[in-house]
Amino acid sequence: MAARDSSSRFLDRIIPKRFRSGPIVPVVRLSGVIGISTPLKPGLTLANVARLLDRAFKFRRARAVALVVNSPGGSAVQSHLIHERIRQLAAENKLPVIAFVEDVGASGGYMIACAADEIVCDPSSILGSIGVVGATFGFEKALKKLGIERRVYTAGKNKAMLDPFLPENPEDVKRLKAIQQDIHAKFIALVKARRGKKLKGPESALFSGEYWSGSKAVELGLADRLGDIRAVLRERFGAKVVTPMIAERGWFSRKIPGVGAQFESLPPGLADEIISALEARAIWARYGF
Repeated sequence: MAARDSSSRFLDRIIPKRFRSGPIVPVVRLSGVIGISTPLKPGLTLANVARLLDRAFKFRRARAVALVVNSPGGSAVQSHLIHERIRQLAAENKLPVIAFVEDVGASGGYMIACAADEIVCDPSSILGSIGVVGATFGFEKALKKLGIERRVYTAGKNKAMLDPFLPENPEDVKRLKAIQQDIHAKFIALVKARRGKKLKGPESALFSGEYWSGSKAVELGLADRLGDIRAVLRERFGAKVVTPMIAERGWFSRKIPGVGAQFESLPPGLADEIISALEARAIWARYGF
């Protein structure tokens, strides 16, 4: 016991005073399209948020963990992995989690918000979009006009399924829809498990892929209340609550610069990066951003 008291006094001396003056609620910002990150499309993956979450939940004397969510969704897998990691850490450290949705908490972004015990949003936030979407293009007519013959060789009759340069095959679409329905069912089950009896709207609307303003989301039980992080945390934990932002530290955590003034500074694979950035922009645009 004496050793523990000594250790505690030592930690108190090295922890900045601003973190010792009141209740502590570490804040983790989860912002961006969910999926693979690139220099031109900084996104959310478990790999790039796991360390931040670990640090937040292990913050000494934390009373809760706050998540600031601003995401239109993206990868179903990464959304679920992040959701599960948050729940695991919350259970291991016995800490409540509060999610604060900013502009958008839709699709995978809403799945992440559901990892919280309470969801708070602005009246004009966008929440919901509990569904699954996939999109591609068809170029077979353009190839014919250009006089280009497409040749594909596969082992496995379905290996070239949904090739955008081949005519659309109804059987391929049927298989894709079955996969989407399976993922959608799992998404619905997760929302029901996390929100439970709070959900108030008809399932035909709640799980249709539709999305709503923050005010309506509260009415439907998709969120718990309206508010902002400062006001809610001060109300819950007192005016002296301390909210350290958990961010990456050190030289190797610096953001990779985007397109610079000099051509030589452009990253390798620039075409892929630009396409990724445009895809991310298109996902944000679904919700008017």
